[in-house]
Amino acid sequence: MKSLVFDSSGKSKESKAPEFFDSKVREDIVAKAVESARFEVAQPYSLYEEAGRRHAASGKISHQRHKWKGHYGKGVSRIPRKTMWRRGTQFYWIGTEVSGTRGGRRVHGPTLFKRARKVNKRELNLAMKSALAATAQEEFISKRYATLKGISGVHIINQIPEKTKDFVSLIKKMFNTEVAIPRVTSTRAGKGKMRGRRTKSTAGALFIISESEKSNFKHIETRTTKNLSILDLYPLGRLTIFTEKALEELKNVI
Repeated sequence: MKSLVFDSSGKSKESKAPEFFDSKVREDIVAKAVESARFEVAQPYSLYEEAGRRHAASGKISHQRHKWKGHYGKGVSRIPRKTMWRRGTQFYWIGTEVSGTRGGRRVHGPTLFKRARKVNKRELNLAMKSALAATAQEEFISKRYATLKGISGVHIINQIPEKTKDFVSLIKKMFNTEVAIPRVTSTRAGKGKMRGRRTKSTAGALFIISESEKSNFKHIETRTTKNLSILDLYPLGRLTIFTEKALEELKNVI
């Protein structure tokens, strides 16, 4: 796989990319690893332990004869009931607690702890290799970005610019396009604005640096080699820029 190394002025020279960029893209293994990663970062949730059970209902009411507050002769079922009003020995009950009643407990609600999706270490390694290899293949890039054509190869920079505008202009020269590079945030249409998801954003380009390097660019997502996740590269074919130090570290990790 060829790679293009760019300097701060936008001039490039060809070099050989690391071997893992020549790996076969296994979409099935990647999907399996993504499912496992999404499970790990998901927020656990469940029902309140007393939900549907906070009623003054003393279990099943007796059906014996001459029993105070009994159901004998009433023709009602044996579910827990709470008393709404009483007139002498006559009671008006409402069923509670059980799932078939109004305000009762939920049937098979979500549980707090679930079984994790386990993936073998070799499969995780293969999935990461596939995801990185897809960042350099035109087939996957054009599938993810409908407006981008003819982009392939590994894009590397040898020096990180100091300002965001210089970095964005360098990326535009690298990919010969202005679309899909910065992260664009827009207001969502419809009722989703009232449900905690007012805005939505595009992924934009991904910048991968080494642990010893620092960058704080706006509207450009940055990951170090240590905190890089397969979720950052999925769906396959994301526009990705590497530094030379980051590739050296990835060679030792993958």
